[in-house]
Amino acid sequence: MQRFIIVRLIQSVFVIIGVLTFVFILGRLGSNDPAILMAGPDADKEDIIEIRRVYGLDRSVIIQLGYFFKELAKGNFGRSYNWDQPALTLVLSRFAATIKLSLVAFFMVWTISICLGILSAVKRATWVDTVTRIYVFAGQSMPNFWFALILILLFGGAGLTRLTRSGMINVLDSEYVKMARAKGLRETTDLFKHALKNGAIPLVTMMGPLLARLFSGSLIIELIFAWPGIGRLTYQAVLNSDFPVVQCAVLMSTTLLVFGNLAVDIAYVIIDPRIRSFRRRRT
Repeated sequence: MQRFIIVRLIQSVFVIIGVLTFVFILGRLGSNDPAILMAGPDADKEDIIEIRRVYGLDRSVIIQLGYFFKELAKGNFGRSYNWDQPALTLVLSRFAATIKLSLVAFFMVWTISICLGILSAVKRATWVDTVTRIYVFAGQSMPNFWFALILILLFGGAGLTRLTRSGMINVLDSEYVKMARAKGLRETTDLFKHALKNGAIPLVTMMGPLLARLFSGSLIIELIFAWPGIGRLTYQAVLNSDFPVVQCAVLMSTTLLVFGNLAVDIAYVIIDPRIRSFRRRRT
């Protein structure tokens, strides 16, 4: 278990470094020159050259990248070109709003989807099951950009509902559940102590992708409803070629999602003893 966590941590660090490098280079290859944007429309060429020199934008991309990681190791994310504040302070001031929006949506989707999935599995081949399957089909067919806030909450968990339903059906049809029912085990005990516990294993794998989907969908929500979160801030920073803010926001978002997926992987190993025994045999 410890070896698994260490390996995944190392992999996570490399993923974060790779994403940051990609975003850094992509931003420098863009058509917008932040020095021109900062100087304003009435600035002369000498002013623009001086701004490039002050912010190190006159150096090669490789040298800028090396300097970026050097300063990042010191905890220095740079200063916003547009807002004239430390990039980290600016991003952290908006981060709580995005986390609040994403977590509320996550727990609402999680609760509604699992309840619908269980109900559909228990009431299989009834009108309840039919309505739930229509909901799942509609939700999984709808892209994120089509959602508003209500639609994210309504259809965002369609895949989770489908997984819950199929997982519960498999477990309820298993021999040990049938045996438990034959021995007179109560339906509630049968459902929650045995069926739901084992049927929840595939649901854990959906937690990471679902959180990522809601987190990315929050960008649309923040733009539509002027929610003061990190997605709206990043969008404004991209328009203004505010590299320090974009890089800091990407680092925070990537770290959250990567370590969220790591937590899901660890939970999956803890919940399913077959994976633990398989890893022990491999080592």
